[in-house]
Amino acid sequence: MAIERVAIIGLGLLGGSIGLAVKEFLPEVTTTGFDSNPGVRVRAGLRGLVQEVCSTAEQAVGGADLVIFCVPVGAIPGAAEQIRDALPPHAIISDVGSSKQTVGEALRAALPGHTVIPAHPVAGTERSGPEAGFAALFQHRWCILTPGDDTPPEALADLQRFWEGIGARIEIMDAAHHDLVLAVTSHIPHLIAYTIVGTASDLEEVTRSEVIKYSAGGFRDFTRIAASDPTMWRDVFLHNRGAVLEMLGRFTEDLTAMQRAIRSGDGEALFDLFSRTRDIRNSIIEMGQDDARPDFGRADHTGPAGKLPN
Repeated sequence: MAIERVAIIGLGLLGGSIGLAVKEFLPEVTTTGFDSNPGVRVRAGLRGLVQEVCSTAEQAVGGADLVIFCVPVGAIPGAAEQIRDALPPHAIISDVGSSKQTVGEALRAALPGHTVIPAHPVAGTERSGPEAGFAALFQHRWCILTPGDDTPPEALADLQRFWEGIGARIEIMDAAHHDLVLAVTSHIPHLIAYTIVGTASDLEEVTRSEVIKYSAGGFRDFTRIAASDPTMWRDVFLHNRGAVLEMLGRFTEDLTAMQRAIRSGDGEALFDLFSRTRDIRNSIIEMGQDDARPDFGRADHTGPAGKLPN
């Protein structure tokens, strides 16, 4: 493949997982990495997330064929400007952020003349940091690429082969459409999770110990989602605000309709909605996007002896 040297900027869950996946599945590819946090750089080196943890971002991107920004989307413009003078002319610039329009615009503005192909691997966990990464994170998961109209086809093909090489399935999508789709499938669910857990913690009639002690399955899933990196999600909502607000308005209308159905005792409307949503859940399982086993197979996802993957 044309990509022989990959520089990873940001060595948390996603950056670390890319480094470990390259080591396992693309051993012929060289990896360098940088993180702005010195402590993270030390821990990344101890885990061997990349072959060389560099002391500066400029050093990391020297000679790179592909540079992947794995930092919160709000930090991407500054990180891109930092490497501008050290970036090889031929390097493909990409990222892993959950919003694509603003990221693409920021990268193209900061790195004029370079090939920018924003990407979003739809994979992750609620854990963060260099200890959270594992090589199998992208196996059989979608990675959405959002090239521009002027993206060289050979560069797009190289990036696609890279992601396929570490286990991902590829979808090519317009950046604006990506942001709308992800607002529905990811951003609004996270917003709901953060909100409902916050509501529970603010209830004066219910103590914190009762919330923890009597958490049912649904609330436990909300708390798992709400444990995600707050910096990352703050930036996602700010950078995809248009699509999020559009979908939030639609959700608010649907929630109001549910409120009316409950108030009026309209069991038929409730049953119809619950039946349709159950069909969606079954379709997700049939497509291999989740597990039908009890508790969604979560006990088995932690690896041998209940340990989280390394």
